[in-house]
Amino acid sequence: MLLEKIQKKEAHIGVVGLGYVGLPLVIEFCKAGFSVIGLDIDEDKVEALSKGKSFIKHIPDEKIQALNELGEFKASTNFSLTETLDCVLICVPTPLNKNREPEMSYIVSTAKQISAHMKKGQLIILESTTYPGTTQEVLLPALESGSGMKGNTDFFVAYSPEREDPNNKDFTTSSIPKVIGSDHPDGLETSLALYSQIINTTVPVSSTRVAEATKLMENIFRSVNIALVNELKVVFDKMGIDVWEVIEASSTKPFGFMPFYPGPGLGGHCIPIDPFYLTWKAREYKANTRFIELAGEVNISMPEYVIQKSFMALNQSEKSIKNSKILLLGLAYKKNVDDHRESVTFKIMDLLSQNGATVDYNDPHIPEIMPVREYKQFIGKKSAPLENLGQYDLTIILTDHSSYDYEAIVEQSKIVVDTRNACGKIKSKKIIKA
Repeated sequence: MLLEKIQKKEAHIGVVGLGYVGLPLVIEFCKAGFSVIGLDIDEDKVEALSKGKSFIKHIPDEKIQALNELGEFKASTNFSLTETLDCVLICVPTPLNKNREPEMSYIVSTAKQISAHMKKGQLIILESTTYPGTTQEVLLPALESGSGMKGNTDFFVAYSPEREDPNNKDFTTSSIPKVIGSDHPDGLETSLALYSQIINTTVPVSSTRVAEATKLMENIFRSVNIALVNELKVVFDKMGIDVWEVIEASSTKPFGFMPFYPGPGLGGHCIPIDPFYLTWKAREYKANTRFIELAGEVNISMPEYVIQKSFMALNQSEKSIKNSKILLLGLAYKKNVDDHRESVTFKIMDLLSQNGATVDYNDPHIPEIMPVREYKQFIGKKSAPLENLGQYDLTIILTDHSSYDYEAIVEQSKIVVDTRNACGKIKSKKIIKA
């Protein structure tokens, strides 16, 4: 019956969590002709969407206004609306706690709110990145205990890892292949039918655990390779070799090489966090993850390397870090987005402040620091204007936004520490690569 409703586009869809993952899904389902309810505990987000306003820079207001005009979308904080839904997609945060262990409270609390209003025949799909076994061991029991129903009998669960890459011009929600896993053939069939309405290519796998592991493998692959090139950066620097030139030359090989690029550390919700999901879960099986943990150590050490380079830069100007004025360029975790989740800039800002520096930041995409889980002391800090570059003792490039005029930045700065090779084509003794 649910399968038929999906195929006829009569199924009512719910998306829990209206952030960088959930909101694009809402847009795609509405475009495909489905009725969609977006649920979120953040009243400000719900109010903004209801007024046709977007809170994500690469999603324009016009797209939200178009949803409202269609009349097929409603944003709400009222989880009792779950009883009107046929399919519910969960897109909530899965951070690490202070001990760098998976924090499942968002999934559990969402499951409890949903389960109180579930009905038979529903399909519940988890999209949040997590460790293998979460759907079976955390989500399913929470749904069963709250609803009094039996999973994969009265309702079905599936797991489909999000693969959003904000502001990627080449790949969109619909064009990125979607991995889908369920522990019951009916759950897999209905999930495939649902996503096939909005995704060009679906990739079925044999279980939720395989689907969960797929996401971790993708991001651990990136984490390990970034750690390798970060370590090579440090080694080559001691040898007087520019790692960026080495990467460019190596990239001319048409086989057996894939370029990865060094930086000041890892940011975003995925790569700094996902490897620790697996290392934590592996302990249950008495399995070692030395390679993954070593990569994590290398990447975590990069902010300290940037600080050391900053000390050296200031020493050249006969300045100490204490009482110096420093401007950090870029708060977003990657170029051309307004997302500062897990941004390494926070860590570097904190380290510099601890050493007595006065630190400002500039980011054309983030005019003010919004609430964050860590580094709460910086909440409310505003982006400093670039017109005052000359008043700073040091400028550190941490995010290579395309809108920056790097020649002007170098010209107006006293000295520049470049962690992204943004000034790679500029010849100046002011530039120190880090």
